[in-house]
Amino acid sequence: MNKGSDWPNTGREEYTMQHDYPTYIDNAISWATQRLGATDYTTLCLAFVEDAYERANSVEIFAGDFAAESGDIYSEHMRDGVPEIGSFVFYDCDGVIEGKERNWGHVALAMSNGDVIHAWDKVRVDNYLDIENLVGGPGWARPTYRGWVPKERIFLGARPRDWDL
Repeated sequence: MNKGSDWPNTGREEYTMQHDYPTYIDNAISWATQRLGATDYTTLCLAFVEDAYERANSVEIFAGDFAAESGDIYSEHMRDGVPEIGSFVFYDCDGVIEGKERNWGHVALAMSNGDVIHAWDKVRVDNYLDIENLVGGPGWARPTYRGWVPKERIFLGARPRDWDL
């Protein structure tokens, strides 16, 4: 197995597998939109976007433990402007979780025409810039757009996984 040249030094080895990105994106967006209005991903935005790709496509992707950490890991690949469909869209967002205040960040999955699907108070669709107008719970700041990361970087090091086992 090869180590990717930009793979973070996490001790994980990169698995080389072929990716059918159009199918992955269609499956992820379908999986995500089936959950519109659901509240079980509140404060779990990273888990939501990862699950959209992973569970809909029987793959496992690797990032950080929370949205801001993942954004930091992907920062060299961060782009500005209207996000490409299938990309992860990152925001800085300070707040308190389990008594700890920090920039936990926020992340969404890009759809088309600048729309993103994400878990906020519920799973919802918003324009990627309109997320900056969302009001969080007590002690939370409004999200600030950071940029987007292309699907090719998200899938670096991905491997097959059967989530039903």
